[in-house]
Amino acid sequence: GIPLLRAANVGIFATGGRTGPSWGDWLLPALAVGLLVLGARWVWRFGRAVAAERARELFRLQHERYEEQLVAAAGAAGTPRGLTWVRSRITGDAVLVRDLVHGGIAALVPVVVEFEPVPGSDMENHALAREPRPATAVFAFDRGTWTTSGRVVFNHTPDQTVAAFAQQFRVIPHGQH
Repeated sequence: GIPLLRAANVGIFATGGRTGPSWGDWLLPALAVGLLVLGARWVWRFGRAVAAERARELFRLQHERYEEQLVAAAGAAGTPRGLTWVRSRITGDAVLVRDLVHGGIAALVPVVVEFEPVPGSDMENHALAREPRPATAVFAFDRGTWTTSGRVVFNHTPDQTVAAFAQQFRVIPHGQH
């Protein structure tokens, strides 16, 4: 019955002489889908920008706590051998990066680390064992808080660390995400 109604151009079955859908039939749905995709992309980018700025501000506000966290985590790792972590001091601003391997945001922080030789170790009589060492500490922003596994890259600034680990880190410029 439907083919007969189409042939007779009756009511909603009338084709107006057309044999198939025209480009106008798809224009409005295509525009709607395009706007939906663009809107979703904007919301996603905005969310990433907010998360990066929140992470940056949280690190700035609580950096003393993160110095202690670094000493505890790195000291538990037992490296370098024969030395005990005494303290770390943040010496500059954190460089926020996207961690392309683990996902999420990381902070590369310039620090100066101080050690004390373990009594009886081969480092006890070493003259440079007590010298403060420059390094870059790596922190990860996970579920709204900064954490560290104690990873430290000695004798590197944050910029040198980004260059050395270019496959893992991409800098998040301040104000751009």
